Amino acid sequence: MSACKDQLTPTKTLNSDNNPYVKMLLEDFAHCALDEERAPTHKGLWRQFYEPKKYTEVDLEIGTGNGLHFAHRASKYPDRLLVGIEIKFKPLIQAIRRAQKNSETKNSVILRYNAYRIEDLFTEGELRDVFIHHPDPWPKKKQWKHRLLQPEYLAKLFKIQQSGGILDFKTDSLSYFDWVTPILEESSYKIIKFTKDLHNSEYATDNFQTHFEKIFLRKGQPIYYAQLLRP
Repeated sequence: MSACKDQLTPTKTLNSDNNPYVKMLLEDFAHCALDEERAPTHKGLWRQFYEPKKYTEVDLEIGTGNGLHFAHRASKYPDRLLVGIEIKFKPLIQAIRRAQKNSETKNSVILRYNAYRIEDLFTEGELRDVFIHHPDPWPKKKQWKHRLLQPEYLAKLFKIQQSGGILDFKTDSLSYFDWVTPILEESSYKIIKFTKDLHNSEYATDNFQTHFEKIFLRKGQPIYYAQLLRP
């Protein structure tokens, strides 16, 4: 997932003739894909998104990519609403299309929104589980200020998550993982899983391999993983 702290260019101002995925977001998938104007209007109301059904919990994936994990999670927990955030149009449409391929499972919605402004989208305690898999590593030191998991961002997530919720984090960047580890340790979360080689760890059996994981596994690149509990 790539993101920045600046405001997104409004989707409705973009030329859908040059990018068919813009049209899909605004028209074809408008019932389950929301632009940055519509997304905040559902703050506090996500459990009732597909009325009259009311979901037991609301989960969030930040940076869905092409949606392999997003679709897997939606299918595995049909009684929970899964919200995704993705800023790139093509993977956004790929993700929601995969998740909704089974017409009987209407429990996923995807948003084009700036993930840094998470507080615009959810009220206190509205979320249960949060997944952040392979965020942009911003490898240069001068770019580290753009990395998503800053102390203030973890504080935002902590506030909008329920007690007992988990924060699931994966990265293929050792630099990012080593940099973020002390931040995770000093946060209000409790680290319950931690490894620098996910696929050769005790957590491998229950792990769902994302698109990025499969690419890096073929190269022999380890995946760095942490799961945190919201007390």
